[in-house]
Amino acid sequence: MSESISLVLIWGLAANLAAILPRQQDDWTPAYILIAIGIPILGYVTMQHGPWAGLIVLVAGMAALRWPVVNFGRWLRSRID
Repeated sequence: MSESISLVLIWGLAANLAAILPRQQDDWTPAYILIAIGIPILGYVTMQHGPWAGLIVLVAGMAALRWPVVNFGRWLRSRID
């Protein structure tokens, strides 16, 4: 298994652990940390395995961190309207 895929698996484990840990309801700190760590990992996967693997990892990351994606979509929609 390549190093980049191993990093993705560790990131996914950290995302799942962050989801089950008790915290305040509006505490976005774990999401910001996971996004900051996940973007370079996504680039690394794309560099090593190509754009299709990068797209799969991107979709998996968006599924794990769905609320930042939903809120970003709402923010974009409010800017367009």
